[in-house]
Parts: sequence; C-alpha cells; structure tokens
Amino acid sequence: MVCVACLLPLFLIPVVNALPYLFDLILSKVYRLLGWEYRRPERAPPACPYKPAAKKNDEGASESKPLGQPQGAAADDKKEE
Repeated sequence: MVCVACLLPLFLIPVVNALPYLFDLILSKVYRLLGWEYRRPERAPPACPYKPAAKKNDEGASESKPLGQPQGAAADDKKEE
C-alpha cells in the first residue's frame, strides 16, 4: 500500500505546470468582460539545467604569455632610464 503523501507530488506537478495557462485563460475572460484585449505575454524558453564543461584549447596551451613583468625586469628598466 502506498501512502497518500507520497502520491501528492505526482498530482501537484501537472497542476503547477498548468498554472500559467490557467492564469492566462482567467485573465482573458476578465479582459473580455471589460471589453479590453488581452495578449499573452512572451514566455522565456525553459533553460537547460545541464551546463557543459568548457572546451579546452590545446593550441594555446603550450604558449603561455606572462600576465605582468617580473620584479627584476621592472627594476632593470628603471635603471636603464
């Protein structure tokens, strides 16, 4: 025997998914009674929860550029001036 609390999510998921459509239906009926035009808003497409890993670039892996000058090189530049 299955408990009723375990079956509750099975029935709630379709109801929650139908809420935007029910909301649009009710608002369109109310707007029609008032003589206004109701246009359904643009909905964002569902986002994918899976984020693929970033692709590694093997071409530039062997050639690394320093982010800044080493302190010894900066000191040498000042002495030359």
